[in-house]
Order: sequence, then structure tokens, then C-alpha cells
Amino acid sequence: RDRGITHVLGIEARGFILGGAVATHLGAGFVPARKPGKLPWERVSQTYELEYGTDALECHRDGLPAGSRVLIVDDVLATGGTAEAAGRLAAGLGSEVVGWSFLLEIGALQGRTRLNGGSLLVLVSV
Repeated sequence: RDRGITHVLGIEARGFILGGAVATHLGAGFVPARKPGKLPWERVSQTYELEYGTDALECHRDGLPAGSRVLIVDDVLATGGTAEAAGRLAAGLGSEVVGWSFLLEIGALQGRTRLNGGSLLVLVSV
């Protein structure tokens, strides 16, 4: 709460459940980040690399007003590619990522090294 979070960006799909609860607790707005073509309305997209190709995340263009202070939430931090793409989505809309939150981190994959800006909260690291 002391970080002035205005919006929570939840990554598909478990990030919706976790992020929605966090947003409610913080009194912040909730914005879903989904696979391409799943959201109605005007969207922005960010691609990212996978071990076996590429993928993308989208959110509504009007979901994060410029100047928003964003917490990104998902269930697992592995390589960090999806979370990094979510951060680029937020930054591309003029928002500041002030934190990252995950239930589980797979430490050997060093995903945290790809996350720029803000603090990182992980409940369990393996």
C-alpha cells in the first residue's frame, strides 16, 4: 500500500484470480493481460520469446492510464519472459511498474534477472 499502487496487472490465467484479490485488497484497479485475441475492445500487444518460439500478451489500451503505478501479479516466475512482456506492456502505456508478485519462483531459471523496476515479492522459491 505504501507504494501508491493504482492498478494490478494480472497475467493469464491464475494471475486473474490472485491479481483480482490483491487489487480488491489494495483498492486498486485490475487489468487482465491475456493471450492475443481474447480481449474485446482496443488492445495493445507485446511479444516475447519462448524456448520453442514466440508468444504475446495483450491488455486493453485504456486499461492503464498514463502515470499509473502498477503491480504485476502471476502464479509462477520461471524464465521471466511472460512477466517481462507484461512490464513492457505497462511501460508502453506510460505506466510505472512498482512491483512484481508471484506465489512460486523457480530460482534456477533466474527469471528475476529479467524484471526491471520495482520490488519483487515471492512466497516460495524452489
